[in-house]
Amino acid sequence: MPEAAASSEATRFNYPEARRDESVVDEFHGVKIADPYRWLEDPDSEETQAYVEKQNEISKPFLDTCPEWKKLNEKLRKRWNYPKYSCPFKHGNKYFFFMNTGLQNQDVLYVQDKLDGEPRVFLDPNTLSTDGTIALVGSRFSDDGQLYAYGLSQSGSDWTKLKIRNVETGEDFPETIEHTKFVTASWTKDNKGFFYARYPAVDGKADGSETAANENQKLYYHRVGESQDKDVLIAEFPEEPSWRLMPEVSDCGKYLMLFIMKGCKDMLLYFSNLEKAGNLESKLDFVKVVTEFDSDYDYVTNEGSIFSFRTNKGAPNYRIVNIDFDQPAMEHWKTLVAEHPKNVLDWTTCVNKDRIVLGYIDDVKSLLQVHSLADGAFVSKFPLDIGTVVGFSGKKKYSEIFYHFVSFLTPGIIYHYDFEGSAKEESKEGSTEAVMKPTIFREVKIEDFDNSQYTVEQVFYHSKDGEKIPMFIVQRRQDTKEHKPCLLYGYGGFNICVQPSFSITGLVFIDSFDGILAYPNIRGGGEYGERWHNAGRLLKKQNVFDDFQYAAQFLVEQGYTRHEKIAIQGGSNGGLLVGACINQRPDLFGAAIAQVGVMDMLRFHKFTIGRAWVSDYGDLNEKDHFENLLRYSPLHNVRTPAAEKEQYPATLVLTADHDDRVSPLHSLKFMAALHQAVKDCEHQKNPLLLRVYSKAGHGMGKPTAKKIEEATDILTFMYKTLGLKLSF
Repeated sequence: MPEAAASSEATRFNYPEARRDESVVDEFHGVKIADPYRWLEDPDSEETQAYVEKQNEISKPFLDTCPEWKKLNEKLRKRWNYPKYSCPFKHGNKYFFFMNTGLQNQDVLYVQDKLDGEPRVFLDPNTLSTDGTIALVGSRFSDDGQLYAYGLSQSGSDWTKLKIRNVETGEDFPETIEHTKFVTASWTKDNKGFFYARYPAVDGKADGSETAANENQKLYYHRVGESQDKDVLIAEFPEEPSWRLMPEVSDCGKYLMLFIMKGCKDMLLYFSNLEKAGNLESKLDFVKVVTEFDSDYDYVTNEGSIFSFRTNKGAPNYRIVNIDFDQPAMEHWKTLVAEHPKNVLDWTTCVNKDRIVLGYIDDVKSLLQVHSLADGAFVSKFPLDIGTVVGFSGKKKYSEIFYHFVSFLTPGIIYHYDFEGSAKEESKEGSTEAVMKPTIFREVKIEDFDNSQYTVEQVFYHSKDGEKIPMFIVQRRQDTKEHKPCLLYGYGGFNICVQPSFSITGLVFIDSFDGILAYPNIRGGGEYGERWHNAGRLLKKQNVFDDFQYAAQFLVEQGYTRHEKIAIQGGSNGGLLVGACINQRPDLFGAAIAQVGVMDMLRFHKFTIGRAWVSDYGDLNEKDHFENLLRYSPLHNVRTPAAEKEQYPATLVLTADHDDRVSPLHSLKFMAALHQAVKDCEHQKNPLLLRVYSKAGHGMGKPTAKKIEEATDILTFMYKTLGLKLSF
């Protein structure tokens, strides 16, 4: 039995006992809450580092010393070793694209003079570090395509350093722009410099292993070739330390838009007239267009003073509105493309001067349509199989577009369409049946992979409150259902959609264990617009956990699997999901993998960028939010099993020492509480392990080698704790 396999392993463990400091007590709205593991919030203390080392001394040998780890690692490496491409994107008179030959740690940026020309390496991040832990992030080309501003992240940190490269010579300018996170460099149309936001320099380290909150971001203008200390301060808001600033220069170059966020949804919108600003030697004056944090806005394009934005203002499924910057008051706004009654408008791009490409989500699947910029009318659509458009490139000034399609069984097809080329629309404008005829530019093929041997189905099940939840199920093709091992993956937050994707780890799970993959589209995500998001955030966060738990129950009731064969997995907000669910319904799962999870819901806002998550989780200053957070906070709901059937499933908590998005302290405190709760419990026989990776972060820019290592750890953990058999 799986339980027996897990039990025999668990008896070997002597979990490190974390010191409890009972003197640390916080008071929230008259309620006192002890925090005995507060000391684990200091990543630099010798005591914290010793605790991490002791945890790794248990988890690492459990995972990587068995022969199955090597077998699974070899299979993953073999499957991973296929070429991966991005969409080509045009800048100036050249085309660029990213490619990974298979096992390269970082994707390489190539350039070619023509689409059918010979590609040559433009920037290879793999040459910047021996272990592949320096990644390329946040890149922007100048308008003429002659300059390239690119960010470098080290060891998975969100901190980036900006460099500037001359496209023709391949040489970098001498300056380095520092103190940036989530940077968006927006070039002025004279190609002499760009706007960007940065944080003030602070005392102490800033390498991704610190926990200090990020505050007081300011907007600057940088001129190419000058040192950073000469950058011009463009805007600051000292009375609002939590604001994050995102600049965007309009397509015409006349305006600078400033999008301002303090959470992970809703923004303000200001603009400044750059023609009136002169030489950009001082702060700019801004006109306030949106002054309340109640909706989102994405710039599409503008014709003179008429600006088009994708927004959920008055439209939970999003629409496109026109705002005249000469008359920006809301009563003058006009709808260009109306909200669809069912499908969610996920993104938009203006191409070929007067066309808008609209990316919709229809029951979690991608749709692509083309509308007129002049009047918003439908023009045509692109044919798509069931899957996801994961990449798109196209600009207003170019007639060519590329889009990248994947599915659970399609590793990648890149399509090309030229609005001024030979491919034409099949019917006249205005017809809802008009279909574009793109050509396949590049299709990824994987040796020894036959997608006809697998099936994908989308099912709908009812959650606790009766809401209908969609779920994709992927497995090998067969005539009858069996009770198979099941990997159940969830996220459920921040308006993020879990759409069909191609996962080597998932396919290796299916092939190695004759398993099935299940992806429920639980509330909190954006699969059905703001309605879906709002139904899983703040005081309704419990819906997310209920949806996930009812997915497990549905899979068992329908005969796909058994509870003891279900492994649940989630990362970041999905790690919170896993932590909450094993506290609430441990009986539903055989194993759990929580990656870089948010586990302390009473202090999440105090570290790095955590204050931004208040928009999804709630404000501790409000009593009802505090009470709600306390009800599900993984750290504060750990309990001692009263019977063997109530024991925690075999649990693997994963984090990394340079994660400055969700600090490792969340995982460390959660595991300390778990081990304390079960240390004298005869009913807890399943292992509870913590694995802390070094020179890694939240996931951004993670080298291929570390991705494969982590995937091997996860598959090995499921193999050992669920009592699975390898089918190779």
